[in-house]
Amino acid sequence: MDMVMNLIVAAVLAGTPLLYGILGEIINEKAGHLNLGVEGMMAMGACAGFMAGYLSDNLLIALLFAFAAGMLGALIYAVLTVTFMADQNVTGLTLTIFGGGLGNFIGEFMLLKSETQSLKLPAKIMASLSNIKIPVLSEIPVLGKILFQYNIFVYLGVVIAILCGYYLHKTKTGLKLRAIGENPAAADAAGIPVTKYKYLNLMLGGGLCGIGGAYASMIICNGVWISNCVDGLGWIAVALVIFATWNPYKAIGGAAVFGAFSVLKYYFPKSILNIPDSIFDMVPFFMTILVLIITSMRQSKENTQPKSCGVNYFREER
Repeated sequence: MDMVMNLIVAAVLAGTPLLYGILGEIINEKAGHLNLGVEGMMAMGACAGFMAGYLSDNLLIALLFAFAAGMLGALIYAVLTVTFMADQNVTGLTLTIFGGGLGNFIGEFMLLKSETQSLKLPAKIMASLSNIKIPVLSEIPVLGKILFQYNIFVYLGVVIAILCGYYLHKTKTGLKLRAIGENPAAADAAGIPVTKYKYLNLMLGGGLCGIGGAYASMIICNGVWISNCVDGLGWIAVALVIFATWNPYKAIGGAAVFGAFSVLKYYFPKSILNIPDSIFDMVPFFMTILVLIITSMRQSKENTQPKSCGVNYFREER
């Protein structure tokens, strides 16, 4: 029983950066943009969040810088695809390369300036990243450990997912955004400022990806700067948008499920089958491919990608 509980807790922790990436990409795709630059925006957020935390010793400042770095990456993408109407797929791939390279460059630059040849977050900010035990609720048997003993990133991610779901499905602004994603020409004809909505929501999604990157650099790496710390999480997040059927609420469960796949090697009884760790490292990516295949075979009108996703909108052609 303890092993199952520990696996669930580890799955939630491992799935949290995926959750931020999924939510960011959902908002991007609802705006009609298939942004393949999630990995790059997460890398930029990872670097900015870590370095801001390292220099300021303040978690709030680290989160703000991570969010701003993700927004900056998304702004670059928005300028190229919305204003200059560059190909979305190529631009997203370029952003991934740029974001990863920029993050590694800044990290190496800071390492050269460091006297210890390593960068580790100060004790104060590490203490603020530790698990928060909610009074009374955390003492509930079984459920207390599974639901109420996580770090601030986990609780923030769940709250943001709920707010994103409410924003997309319960507000007029969210309805307008979804209209743009389905048919930007019709939305434009109805008086909705398409370009403004695209820019704002692309940047919002990028900011969420940036926070997911900060989680990778600050928590997964245990407060020590490691190059390429995002390590493919952005690509998995892009695929999990389909698994979550573009629904922020379902993204919570999807992130936890794939988080379990990524930590399975630590809980699998190797005494039964002597399976190499490299096989377990392949599992999240293999399952991602499997999800893409299954969802492409079982398409439904209710759970499909926005129709204008991947297609640039040129107002003069409507």
